[in-house]
Amino acid sequence: MMNPRRNSEAAQRAAARRQREDEAPRLVAEVPALESLRMDVEERREHGTVSSSHIRRVVVEHAPALFVVGCNDRACKEGGHDVTSEVMRALRSQKATFEGSHACEGQVGSARCASVMHYKAVATYRAPS
Repeated sequence: MMNPRRNSEAAQRAAARRQREDEAPRLVAEVPALESLRMDVEERREHGTVSSSHIRRVVVEHAPALFVVGCNDRACKEGGHDVTSEVMRALRSQKATFEGSHACEGQVGSARCASVMHYKAVATYRAPS
């Protein structure tokens, strides 16, 4: 049986995320030359165990200029990975490839979450007119 409290917390987090995305500037407005963006995202736990891996293809025309990935650890509270400033800096510099990592800022019990997200991005840009 689903825990109603956990479901309510998840719904609140999802609503807050949607609001943040709606209020963020659009990626196409921030980086007009950006044509495409693909991010390979991998989250690892303590001792290097991969807990999740996925490819994120960004729909540049509609996407917010916001790069936040939730923590994959179900026990993590208030965690996640906000790499917006790093990604936007690379895109504004028109870097074709870039990568980075971010340690989760949440808590698991009384300890800091041990998840670390690594990303590799490939971007293409329109040629200057």
